[in-house]
Amino acid sequence: MAECEAKSEVTGSIWKIVTEVGQKVEAGDTIMIIESMKMEIPVIAEESGTIKAFLVKEEAAVSEGQTVAVLET
Repeated sequence: MAECEAKSEVTGSIWKIVTEVGQKVEAGDTIMIIESMKMEIPVIAEESGTIKAFLVKEEAAVSEGQTVAVLET
């Protein structure tokens, strides 16, 4: 199986992880939500697959372009 990386589009902090490792997601589903400048920005699955790993925890700071989750596609 191939892997797909979900990346943060903004610099901010992880507000809430709304999926779990092992959960199946469809392209377009929200994986987690980042708070940046008092706004909530979703991290979206670009491909359908299964959450393999999270590389961050809730409340962790993230940078734009940082990989935050890995999906098996």
